[in-house]
Amino acid sequence: MADNGASRTTFLTVAEVADMLRVSRMTVYRWVHAGDMPAVRFGRSFRVPATAVEAFMEEAALQGGFEAQDDDHRSGTVG
Repeated sequence: MADNGASRTTFLTVAEVADMLRVSRMTVYRWVHAGDMPAVRFGRSFRVPATAVEAFMEEAALQGGFEAQDDDHRSGTVG
């Protein structure tokens, strides 16, 4: 398949986003379900575009931060 110069979107797992932002995975799931962080659903899991994480952090910096509502748990799923 030929590369036509189009850039490829890099997707991150919820766990990768949580590690980057130093919050629990549940917090990232809450942001996704609330519509605060864009994500794409692949089967039963979510993937977050890397550009969305960057935009989320920039927006948080402009607003003085987002309330994490962290539940101190590093595991779990939303069902």
